[in-house]
Amino acid sequence: MGWKNELYLIRNAQIYGPSPMGKGDVLVGGGRILKVGKGLPAQEAYDVEVIDGTGKVLMPGLIDPHVHIVGGGGEGGAKSRTPEIMLTDIISGGVTTVVGTLGTDGCTRTMTNLLAKAKGLEEEGITTYVYTGSYRVPVRTLTGSIQDDIILLDRVIGTGEIAISDHRSSQPTREEFARIVADTRVGGILSAKAGLVNIHMGDGAEKLEFLRYVLTHTQIPPENMLPTHINRSTALMKDGIDYARTMGGYIDLTTSSDPDFLEPDEVKASTGLKMALDAGVPIEKITFSSDGQGSLPIFNAKGEFVGLGVGKVASMYREFKDAVLKDGVALEDALMPVTANPARLLKLARKGRIAEGADADLVLAQEGTLELRTVMAKGVLMIRDNEILVKGTFE
Repeated sequence: MGWKNELYLIRNAQIYGPSPMGKGDVLVGGGRILKVGKGLPAQEAYDVEVIDGTGKVLMPGLIDPHVHIVGGGGEGGAKSRTPEIMLTDIISGGVTTVVGTLGTDGCTRTMTNLLAKAKGLEEEGITTYVYTGSYRVPVRTLTGSIQDDIILLDRVIGTGEIAISDHRSSQPTREEFARIVADTRVGGILSAKAGLVNIHMGDGAEKLEFLRYVLTHTQIPPENMLPTHINRSTALMKDGIDYARTMGGYIDLTTSSDPDFLEPDEVKASTGLKMALDAGVPIEKITFSSDGQGSLPIFNAKGEFVGLGVGKVASMYREFKDAVLKDGVALEDALMPVTANPARLLKLARKGRIAEGADADLVLAQEGTLELRTVMAKGVLMIRDNEILVKGTFE
């Protein structure tokens, strides 16, 4: 069980909300941020537990918009199906909100599995949403309709991950792809949800052509499409930068790769962020996601395949930290792709920021090193001073 005091006062921390707010205090109660200020008195309410933030940075909890919560993979046969994710796999990387997705396998992994797992993770303490569908087109939904899934199922906020420019996709036409985006957008409008299509980008020669087609041949805005795995190759990274700069599109960089064994043309997410910013892409147009619990091929130093690994949600925090400490990105800019940007795209008004009335999803990290120390989700301490306080049911 977590530490479930009614009120917490985080005192004397350097606050990034994600913009720098200076040194101050944050009062938390009832799962929300009640006050943000300087010198807040602990006596203003009964039984306030004080958390010392001296020498630490206080940030919003991270939002991961692409996680295979019921597992992924399977391309190497049944034995290569990755297992379901556990709660501590998520919170150990400072992530407090995830969006679950299916991938290549929309047969043995189903929407009912996905929704049940999302509900379970929510009961264990974090915030969860899902996309309807998988790689497959026509999209296999739960109700028989993209719009019905989004409108009628509370946790469904979009469609995905739809695969294009990939040998594993259903090879949809541009018109079929545009219809998926259109149906998803209208479902979002009618339900006051994001209506976002999460798009798996392969390494095909057409790259982002389908997304450009939607923006030039329809009235749909770029906010309804999020292409992921943009950093899988230098060529796709460059095309993604051009798409973001010239068409106002959004791009998502995948963090789950082994930084010591990147594929020959792969771009590390933190490096990709720096590349995009240097090329003039507005920081608001960039997100990170982990592809957590997806399968990852492992190669040795000679480039020889030696097995399969599993994508880690915690890689999001690693790449955020590397962007600051290794690539020289300002801390507030590095935070945007993992907090405020996905919150805005996913229309999660109380997420991704430190402000009065926002959800108390918070991360405390050591100043200088950015070592993650404490994680709070919906006002409950999940990790405190590196000690995990809340574990999943079967952990």
